[in-house]
Amino acid sequence: MLKQKIIPVTSYQQNCSLIWCDQTHEAALIDPGGDVPALVAEIENNQLDLKQIWLTHGHLDHVGGTEELATKYHAQIIGPHQDDFFWLDILQQQCAMFNFPEVKNFTPEQWLNEGDSLTLGKEKFTVLHTPGHTPGHIVIVHHASKTVWVGDVLFKRSIGRTDFPKGSHDDLIASIKDKLFALPGDYQFVPGHGPGGYLDDEKMHNPFLN
Repeated sequence: MLKQKIIPVTSYQQNCSLIWCDQTHEAALIDPGGDVPALVAEIENNQLDLKQIWLTHGHLDHVGGTEELATKYHAQIIGPHQDDFFWLDILQQQCAMFNFPEVKNFTPEQWLNEGDSLTLGKEKFTVLHTPGHTPGHIVIVHHASKTVWVGDVLFKRSIGRTDFPKGSHDDLIASIKDKLFALPGDYQFVPGHGPGGYLDDEKMHNPFLN
């Protein structure tokens, strides 16, 4: 069975998810934006073996702790889609722009594309490419638990910003309606910030999508 814990990190209160297979204790971090000591403490307290780091997109508050954690645990960095490489290539500029502690630029070992699969212990996941907030944004689906990690694509009663370089409002709406809302409505989503919810509820009540 998959287990998870959401750990808000950085001044942006970004939802980093620590997920693990309870049979193998293999773990992954989704979007470790910073506050590395807090993330290390959760990994150690749960006696987990961090194998992978999965990134939904290249913004600093989602990737800031990646390189340090990958080095410490020899974990593989996976994602996002290659269209977000330009964000990862200017991490130092992002740090200066948003007054974050400086982090090193890095390149993932693997980019992710529509329909790719991820494996963590005995658990299987599916990847959807969901551009709009950024061109290389992806989301991660775990069908067994009916959970979707959506990064900054969808929020409870809101949607992601599209005013960053290479953002697109039209692409974002299409990603939500054609990709996320094509999933069963009882799937719960874990957003990059704030509380989560259920896809059906957002389809019916999100004012940005009606």
